[in-house]
Amino acid sequence: MSLKVYGISNCDTVKKARKWLEANHIEYTFHDFKKSGVPQDNLEAWLNAVGVETLVNKRGTTWRKLSDSDKSDIESGAKTKELLSEHSSVIKRPVIETPSGDIITGFTASQLEKYA
Repeated sequence: MSLKVYGISNCDTVKKARKWLEANHIEYTFHDFKKSGVPQDNLEAWLNAVGVETLVNKRGTTWRKLSDSDKSDIESGAKTKELLSEHSSVIKRPVIETPSGDIITGFTASQLEKYA
């Protein structure tokens, strides 16, 4: 069983993660948010597993460009799924689903070494 990697193909962190996975011969499938959208069932599961604070990238340009109202709606849960779907670049990347059902956000090699 392989990992599922979600993100944006031109994101530097996603590129690093994919390169590391390939170099370590770890099977994965890639889902590009820009080409295929954010899968709603997965988004719900990610939010339940890691929460808004972990899933949302507040350091990125897209977050800074959001209105204060949209930021508040994301943080409060009022329109979190709707706004993350509309602004997929706000999702911390990559999001990695493991065969055991764990959700990893971002990339550090140590998080994935056990799959090598």
